Amino acid sequence: MSIWRVLLSILCPPLAVLDKGCGSIVIVFILWLCGWIPGVIAALIILNNPNR
Repeated sequence: MSIWRVLLSILCPPLAVLDKGCGSIVIVFILWLCGWIPGVIAALIILNNPNR
């Protein structure tokens, strides 16, 4: 995971997971609407997943 992805996930989490699939984008976007911190945590977890 690059430093740019981490910064992007902190600033705007849905943009950081654009290439991970539609489901990831929707989940992160909904969590981001619920609150900034849940969206950031979800984006970082998705970006750290070695299986994707």
